[in-house]
Amino acid sequence: MSPELTAAELKGLIRGVPDFPQPGIEFKDTTPLLASPAALRSAIALLSEALGEVSGPVDLVVGAEARGFVLGPALAAALGAGFIPARRPGKLPLRTESAEYELEYGIDALHVHSDAFEHGRRVVIHDDLIATGGTAAAIGEVVESLGGEIVAYSFLIELAALRGRDRLRAPVYSLIVCDD
Repeated sequence: MSPELTAAELKGLIRGVPDFPQPGIEFKDTTPLLASPAALRSAIALLSEALGEVSGPVDLVVGAEARGFVLGPALAAALGAGFIPARRPGKLPLRTESAEYELEYGIDALHVHSDAFEHGRRVVIHDDLIATGGTAAAIGEVVESLGGEIVAYSFLIELAALRGRDRLRAPVYSLIVCDD
């Protein structure tokens, strides 16, 4: 599937919502992008194309709750991989491994089923946005503790000024880079 829109055109569909979820934070609302069939197809095509640079196959895409669930499964399908959800506390019914992380505005945790990975499974960690890198780094810790090999991180949006990619120990692919 070839993209119909460029990354620059997709960036134009992201709207900033000031002071959400708290004063001083600008929420990046992807609703207009997701509502456009051409934009949605293009985002998946461009992300999967970028991840084609990863040497070797991708076995699993791990998506962070909740917005990593939006594109994560479609990205996994485009890569011929499976999808594993990284969930908030209390959302998974079996034994889990977890990691806490800091947000720009608090502390949270994500859990993954303890049996989600066979040793050596090649994993892409996907979320809609990277800011400080805390969420992605925490998921990376859990994936590695369960025997997964992180081959890349994938994001729809990167807030470059916060330098979150510096916390990650695998290649980072961001479709839309915001410098503000």
